[in-house]
Amino acid sequence: MPAWASRTSRSLARSHPRAHAILSKAVLYVRGPRPKVDLPTPSPLLDIDIKVGSAHIVAPIETTIIKTTRPLTSPWLFVILVAAYIIGFSFFARAQSFQTPADSFIGCTSTYWLANNGCGQDGDACGPFDNSTFDFRCPAQCDGVILQNPRTVGNEQTAFKPLIVGGGDSEETYRGDSFICAAAVQAGVISNSKGGCGSLQLVGNFTDFLPFDANGLSSIGFPTVFPIAFRFLGSTALSHCTDLRNPALAFNVLITSALFIILRPKSIVLFWCLVCIGYWHVILFSQPTGPPPKLDVAFGSFLPVLFIAYGFWRLAFRFVMPAFRGAPLESCFLYLSGFWVGILNNLTFDRLPLSRLTSSDITKRNGAITTLVVLLVIITILAINQVRVVRKTGWLPHYLGWYIAGGLVTLVIAFLPGLSLRLHHYIIPMIILPGTAFPTRLSAIYQGLMLGLFLNGTAAFGLASILQTAADLQEDAPIGTDLPVWLTTAANYNDSIPFLNQNIEWGPLTNSWDGFVLLVDDVQRYAGPALNYSLAALNASLPHFFRLAYSSQGTAGDFTMAATLWPNGTWVDPLAGPS
Repeated sequence: MPAWASRTSRSLARSHPRAHAILSKAVLYVRGPRPKVDLPTPSPLLDIDIKVGSAHIVAPIETTIIKTTRPLTSPWLFVILVAAYIIGFSFFARAQSFQTPADSFIGCTSTYWLANNGCGQDGDACGPFDNSTFDFRCPAQCDGVILQNPRTVGNEQTAFKPLIVGGGDSEETYRGDSFICAAAVQAGVISNSKGGCGSLQLVGNFTDFLPFDANGLSSIGFPTVFPIAFRFLGSTALSHCTDLRNPALAFNVLITSALFIILRPKSIVLFWCLVCIGYWHVILFSQPTGPPPKLDVAFGSFLPVLFIAYGFWRLAFRFVMPAFRGAPLESCFLYLSGFWVGILNNLTFDRLPLSRLTSSDITKRNGAITTLVVLLVIITILAINQVRVVRKTGWLPHYLGWYIAGGLVTLVIAFLPGLSLRLHHYIIPMIILPGTAFPTRLSAIYQGLMLGLFLNGTAAFGLASILQTAADLQEDAPIGTDLPVWLTTAANYNDSIPFLNQNIEWGPLTNSWDGFVLLVDDVQRYAGPALNYSLAALNASLPHFFRLAYSSQGTAGDFTMAATLWPNGTWVDPLAGPS
């Protein structure tokens, strides 16, 4: 004990003996045994040797597997099988991404129209609007790719589901900003589980997009005209369209299971096999970095991933994985059950209403608060149990010191001006894994899960910074600018004036803004300093939706919520806040 600590302890013992006794007991408990001890190697659960009454049941399942498969553990056979796996996996990847023209691949969020005024005046930047066809190929599982921020369609906002507008008319016409792949799934053109190919035809100036439900997806309606729409054609010229991610998953699950149960290489070799198989499965199949996969980006992240993974081995895996070599079947279940859950994060944790730990998500998504509370309770219980395990070895003060130091550093950088702390899901394993370096079954599960999450995050999204600016996190959410003031209101709109002579008006410019941008029916119809807009060019028999934003040097701020003008002359004021 340091001299200063001894002096403090003696002083406390003289002045407050009762508090000193309690504190001493707490310190001794946290310190754990001295000298430090190692946890015993877990006995294989499946080597059964029990007595039930007068019966003695002996079933050495793990030992039998080890003896039976011993001829298959030759290093030379392993090298041959690794080469065969690489060749087989390469053919899988070729069939998945490199036999369809690259320009036909689209992502789950591909559209013909950009949000708000992204397509410019009258949408000219997103033309042509008709007389065009397109053969496309969609990946699988697009029903889970959702809007992370509310998107305004007419006077309705939608969020946390795929953006699909229309499709309910007899010709199944979708508005141009609909997610093409999700719309194709809803229309039955492709399969959500296998993806597929299709062809669409653009349609210009379509009116009245009808909502409907089909194939597990719901679309929303839009009752007025929009300059671009599309319909799916009955056939396509593309081939090799099936998304092979599910067969590839089955293949890789079988391979990793065989590594644990049959081939049983050295623990460090087994660890590197998991790292490589998991990383490239995400890159090439479950969450490719682009359609088709961007291999240059993938290799750019691969080397740093390997360096970090070696740190995982040194800090945690080398203390746990070898402890289960005598239980190949059990270790396969313990490690792979968590590993593949983490690798398939887009189908597991991302489906929870907490895909982003932001206040907007938590307050706006149904079930988000309940999910967060349940997760916090589970994590707290597991953390307390792991602390108990670490204390039994005498290593708890060492780990507490490092975790407290890391927490203080994190606290300091969290307060750097202009930056926000973002714990991406690849960073969380870097925090948790050092605390799992103890040979227990729960540690094995944690390690598999955390390794899978790390590989998923780095392969799918790269090594994103722990500190990001507000612009990095904003995406298409409102940015918090001033909102213009509508002078036309339900109280002063005069429906006795002929529609051709009607103007709508708004308040003057404020602060540093130099103009306005007006969206009419979700299309930019005016940009400039004027304080009114004539309705003469609009169809009086249709409803119309108006959203207004300030602009500076051509860049728009936040738009108001939609003001609505119905064909019967009723003006409905916009709700408060940005759209």
